[in-house]
Amino acid sequence: MERVTLRIPKQQIEEVEQLVDSGEFPNRSEAIRSAVREMVNEQSDGRTEQTGKRNWAKV
Repeated sequence: MERVTLRIPKQQIEEVEQLVDSGEFPNRSEAIRSAVREMVNEQSDGRTEQTGKRNWAKV
């Protein structure tokens, strides 16, 4: 695995911490990896367009 450094607003980190504290994820890294996997999977299989679900930012 590679290490990636990123900046995330404090409120979002607090929300991730709540997911960890509730036991949904073992740690912040796994929660963020899960979110990235979900984003990549939605983009690769076209679910975003089909469901009108999330609109991930495109740069």
